[in-house]
Amino acid sequence: MGLWRGRIRAGVMEADLWLVVGLGNPGPDYAGNRHNAGFMVVDVLAGRMGGRFKAHKARAEVLEGRLAGRRVVLAKPRSFMNDSGGPVARLRDFFKVPLERIVIVHDELDIPYGAVRLKQGGGAGGHNGLRSISKSLGAPDYLRVRFGVGRPPGRMDAAAFVLRDFSAAERRDLELHLQVAADAVEMLLTQGLQAAQNVYHARPAH
Repeated sequence: MGLWRGRIRAGVMEADLWLVVGLGNPGPDYAGNRHNAGFMVVDVLAGRMGGRFKAHKARAEVLEGRLAGRRVVLAKPRSFMNDSGGPVARLRDFFKVPLERIVIVHDELDIPYGAVRLKQGGGAGGHNGLRSISKSLGAPDYLRVRFGVGRPPGRMDAAAFVLRDFSAAERRDLELHLQVAADAVEMLLTQGLQAAQNVYHARPAH
């Protein structure tokens, strides 16, 4: 699929453009971490679009194209997780995407492994990437697709837990769960938040 052209006309964005950002930490040392679930889901979406990410001056990797019939910019910040807000705000400004068409895909401790939940707005819930984004965008009212990674075992620190790779048992069905999360993103774009919530909030994690 070719990239679409002429996305900005006289400084005004086409009305249906979406910005879908996966969160994670850059580099091979972090690639398999639970904290990189957002990157993983966006990589699945990039595969469906048939394109490759390219470096963007907003300090992110981006892929522009069509997904489920919608014009979409997929992005992965090249900053570390805690500084995700800067690249997201710069992408918003460059592509002129309104807050209600910004989708952040991220890992979520408070959801069972493999479950997918969607929401709009709300607090950061201890997620430093979301905190940075809400601060940089000036509001928390963007859309969120939350990929459950579960709670750490015993007394393990949550920060250490999300910076560990998925376990061998989790990896057996990780690809399936990532595909489901990608499906949820597509449904959010095409049918809206409530319809996607009705489907994915009722779906068991396993």
